[in-house]
Amino acid sequence: MKPQQASAETPTLSREEEQAEVIRRLEEDIIFGRFAPGLRLVEDTLMQRYGASRHFVRQALFQMERQGIVLREKNIGATVRFYSAEEVRQIYEVREMLTRQAALMIALPAPTSLIEQLNELQRQYCVKADAQDLRGIHEANDAFHVALFSACGNPYLVRSLQDYMNLTLPMRAKNLADTQGLALSRRQHELMIELLKGRDSWALAQLCVDHMQFSKSDYLGRINRDSDQDRDRHSGQAKREP
Repeated sequence: MKPQQASAETPTLSREEEQAEVIRRLEEDIIFGRFAPGLRLVEDTLMQRYGASRHFVRQALFQMERQGIVLREKNIGATVRFYSAEEVRQIYEVREMLTRQAALMIALPAPTSLIEQLNELQRQYCVKADAQDLRGIHEANDAFHVALFSACGNPYLVRSLQDYMNLTLPMRAKNLADTQGLALSRRQHELMIELLKGRDSWALAQLCVDHMQFSKSDYLGRINRDSDQDRDRHSGQAKREP
């Protein structure tokens, strides 16, 4: 009897794995800017895009709604959450306050264990960046910041920070695909690690706040450009009408 050969076929995903895959792909399409703010998310289109059932697509939309990056409205359906310029400023005001406070609460010089942990996370971040692995960059970046701010010693403050990190995902994650933004992020991470070895808490806190400004400015610029384009289109249509 011939020995059975291992199947070369792709293993079948469980229902839970299939659902997680649809959620992951929808999240990536939104946070990396493939789906623009305000875009209507049509279930049939998503089913075709992901090769998924309506049930899995609906569950993914519900999950994104809970994360605050999808909005559901009566008679409209699901859309990618659009934040006005004023909402962006207000959200970042709160995130900046939380970030500054957490950074100021980190005891300096930081313990060697924290420095080593952050160096390893930064190494992983750079590996993902060099490979242009957007999902990996995003996950390594968030892991770096959660590890850093956890050193403040207040888990409730860290949880609040994570909530606002999630809320700003559509505003900041696209930057991880931007060469300039990514290079700046890497340099600032390295400087944060160096400041943790010293005693200047205010310099560390300010750097952590400055670290957010590139993505904030980029998102504001994007929605302003979209508004200008909409205005130009409407103006052009008005001129053509008799």
